[in-house]
Amino acid sequence: MEAEDNNKEGFIPKHGGYRNLITYQKSEIIYDGTIYFTKRFFTRYDRTIDQMVQAARSGKQNIVEASMASGTSKEMEIKLTNVARASLEELRIDYEDFLRSNKYEIWNKEHKYVARLRELNKIPNPNYETFKKGIENESPEICANVMIGLIRLVSYLLYNQIKSLEQSFLKEGGLRERMTKARLELRNKDKKDKLGH
Repeated sequence: MEAEDNNKEGFIPKHGGYRNLITYQKSEIIYDGTIYFTKRFFTRYDRTIDQMVQAARSGKQNIVEASMASGTSKEMEIKLTNVARASLEELRIDYEDFLRSNKYEIWNKEHKYVARLRELNKIPNPNYETFKKGIENESPEICANVMIGLIRLVSYLLYNQIKSLEQSFLKEGGLRERMTKARLELRNKDKKDKLGH
């Protein structure tokens, strides 16, 4: 039904609503949290700062680019969404390395604070303030694990998004198929109009 509505407006579907995506909202929190974390726990000239901030930025920006590309290229949307996920996974490993090298615990699913993090992740329209107590906690272990929890969730959501995009592409095709369909529909309409006169 949605595809039909989009066809009435042309062969390029609505796109670019990334600010409404939960993956974008949480990736923005991850980016801001990473800026805070690296300033607090790494020395000024540590190369890890640039690596972590760039990975966080790449995750966020590729979600934006994927959303903007979705109107004309499903292939590009899938590719950029996957790049976002890969960047955030790289960032997660950096947080885990920090915990392990400093002899802190990496929380498993059964950890008592993970349940609280799950509750926070259910809050609609989240922002930095939603997770601030965890991200800026005096305990480095809590800070890093909260960031890991956020990254795991976004990575999981992006994985599902990629699977959904694959199915959508298989069913509806890409821009070329939509262009052909729109052209055929216009041609058929013109024929009907001529026969009607």
